[in-house]
Amino acid sequence: MFTSLLAPQLLTLYALVGSAGYVHFRGREKLRLGRQIVDHSTFLAPYNVLMYAFSGVPNKPVLPVETFPELKTISDNWEAIREEAVRLFDEGRIRAATANNDWGFYSFFRSGWKRFYLKWYDDPLPSAQALCPRTVALVQSIPSIKGAMFTVLPAGAKLGGHRDPFAGSLRYHLGLVTPNSEDCRIFVDGVQCSYYDGQGFVFDETFIHWAENKTDKSRIIFFCDVERPMSNRVMSRVNRWVNKHVVKISQSPNTEGEKVGGLNVAFSYLYELHHAARKLKDWNRRVYYALKYSAMVGGLALIVVSAVR
Repeated sequence: MFTSLLAPQLLTLYALVGSAGYVHFRGREKLRLGRQIVDHSTFLAPYNVLMYAFSGVPNKPVLPVETFPELKTISDNWEAIREEAVRLFDEGRIRAATANNDWGFYSFFRSGWKRFYLKWYDDPLPSAQALCPRTVALVQSIPSIKGAMFTVLPAGAKLGGHRDPFAGSLRYHLGLVTPNSEDCRIFVDGVQCSYYDGQGFVFDETFIHWAENKTDKSRIIFFCDVERPMSNRVMSRVNRWVNKHVVKISQSPNTEGEKVGGLNVAFSYLYELHHAARKLKDWNRRVYYALKYSAMVGGLALIVVSAVR
């Protein structure tokens, strides 16, 4: 019996449960337990705990921008970046996904949030190279920037509390065209950061965060993911390999014909199942949750049975 408890399937399950528990209780703000169990951050928790354990920067919700001196190149050129972003905005190119091919941000689109990708854990997008070459050149001059985009949060919009799933990077927001008001802000584990033109901040997106724009003016920002510095070379290499070969499968296009990552190809097919689940939830929440948790318990039971046989 004791040997069965050390079966590989159960050791994997222990690691997942233990690390997911750490992620859930990390920080002051938490998701509801039921939501955390099925949240994408739960399934990446073992990797993320490694990132926290070997992080070369403090594990805090918000970090001083000076921690990443390479970002000064971006902030020093914010007006040139703003010029390209405003042109894209005026042309209607900063927009929601035109198909079900942006799993990472699809829930934001309902709030009116929009984006234009510059690069996403790979080479720059062809549309970005053609339409905003100066910003792309700046981004490409900084190897630690793994993903970047322009985003818009409309007047009166709000993004609900959530965790991003990947701790191998930290996020930088730089105000380009903002209301310059405390009423346009993001809360990261309860820490408030407001948006002002030409000013930026870095935060750990795996803490619970939510944003709101309580003004009558849209917010346009430069948004990028910066590689998390690690405390040793081995973990740096691991994180870079994951950045290069795994995270890029969530790539989404700006225009038709651009590359779609494997995760988003799968999402385009799974969306119909997701849509059916939402309709079931709207019809009867009790039935929806009964089926959802029954499937989860059944999956766990299969793992345990396979281990003890």
